[in-house]
Amino acid sequence: MPQLSRTGVSLEDDLLKEFDRLIARRGYGNRSEAIRDLIREALLAGVVESNRPVVGTLTIVYDHHVPNLAQKLTEVQHTAGAMILAATHIHLDHHYCLEVIIMKGRGKDLQAVADGMLALRGVELGKLVLTNSGASLKHATHAH
Repeated sequence: MPQLSRTGVSLEDDLLKEFDRLIARRGYGNRSEAIRDLIREALLAGVVESNRPVVGTLTIVYDHHVPNLAQKLTEVQHTAGAMILAATHIHLDHHYCLEVIIMKGRGKDLQAVADGMLALRGVELGKLVLTNSGASLKHATHAH
């Protein structure tokens, strides 16, 4: 286990109360665990913005009755080539499908692929979630 260091943080009472409510809702055991996760999340945002290699999932919900939409989504994925690792498709109801696309590549490239799919007429909802490519955040963020 890595060596731990202690630090102090000064917060306004109202902000601390809101933070404690967040901690309780998310089920953290203590403030330190929550603060560590917030720091990791902030460091990860820097990795993604730096255009380093990342992995991600794009989740979309679309109306499969929109003409040629499924074909267009497939074309975007084929154009992305090796960045697309896998895709899972399920039918939600008579009109809507959900697709989860797992990708790996540079952050800006994955964002461009996602933007291309999200902009298609008939894609109702979508969200891209990126994370580091497997290297620890300590190593992935060290090269600043």
